[in-house]
Amino acid sequence: MNDERQGILYVVATPIGNLADISQRALDVLARVDRVAAEDTRHSGRLLNHFGLNKPLLALHEHNETAMIQRIIGWLEAGESLALISDAGTPLISDPGYKLVRAVRAAGFRVSPIPGPSAVIAALSVAGLPTDHFVFEGFLPSRATARRSRLQALAGDPRTVIFYESSHRIRDSLHDMLTLFGATRQAVIARELTKLYEEVADGSLADLADWLAADDHHCKGEFVVMVAGAEPVAETDLNAEDRQLLQLLAAELPPKKAAALAARIRGKKKALFYDWLVGKE
Repeated sequence: MNDERQGILYVVATPIGNLADISQRALDVLARVDRVAAEDTRHSGRLLNHFGLNKPLLALHEHNETAMIQRIIGWLEAGESLALISDAGTPLISDPGYKLVRAVRAAGFRVSPIPGPSAVIAALSVAGLPTDHFVFEGFLPSRATARRSRLQALAGDPRTVIFYESSHRIRDSLHDMLTLFGATRQAVIARELTKLYEEVADGSLADLADWLAADDHHCKGEFVVMVAGAEPVAETDLNAEDRQLLQLLAAELPPKKAAALAARIRGKKKALFYDWLVGKE
C-alpha cells in the first residue's frame, strides 16, 4: 500500500437496493483497503463478492463496537487501511460506528467519507415536502407507550419529520402518527427505494392509513415515513390564562413591564399583551 493510504479509516456508502448505485470511488477504495468492517459480514460478503472483491471481513455492530475499537486502531497503527460499511446506505445513519469514528480520530488517524446512497436523503428528494429544514428521527421506539410519547413531543415541530420504519410496525406507527399529528397532516411513505417494488405514496395521514390497509403488499419492505411540519399557530389573541396573568402583573407593574413579563412567561409576543392591556384601559 502507498503511504498516503496508510492508517486511514474510510466510511463507505453502499447501495440501499439497486447495486448499480455504488460509486466507482467506493469500488476503488474497497479494492484497496486491507480489511472491511461490516455490520453483517454475511450480507456484506455477498455485496463484495458481486463486485469481485475478496477482502477480510470483520463484524462491527452495536454489541461489539466498543470491544473492536482497539483492534481496529491497532491495525491502523500497523499501517493498514480499513473501510467501514453498513448493511445498506451510508454508515452511521441509524447504524453503529460513531464511537469508532470518534476514537479513530482521537487517536490521530484520518477518517475519510466516501459518499453515496442514503435512504433518508433519497426519500426526501422525491417527497415533495419542505426540505429547507427537516429532522431525522431514525426508528421510533418499538414499545407503544414510548413511541407515542416521542411522537407527542414532535407533534408541534414545524420541520419536516423523517422516520425509518419496519414492515411489522408500519401500521401501528402510522396509526399513532394519525392520532397525535392529526388525520389531515400531509405525509409521504417511501417503500423499498431503488428496489424492484419501489413505491412512493403521498396524502394526508388518514389517506396513507387507508393506503396501507388496502393491500398487504403495501406493508412489506423497508420504509421511510416523512411527515410535514406543524403549521405555525397564529398568535392573534390572548386566552383566559394569559389575561388573568397580565392583570395580576399589571396590578403591581407599569403596563410595558407587565406586558413584557407576561410575554416572557407565556411565550407570546409582547405586543399582544400590551395592546390588550391598553385597550382594556
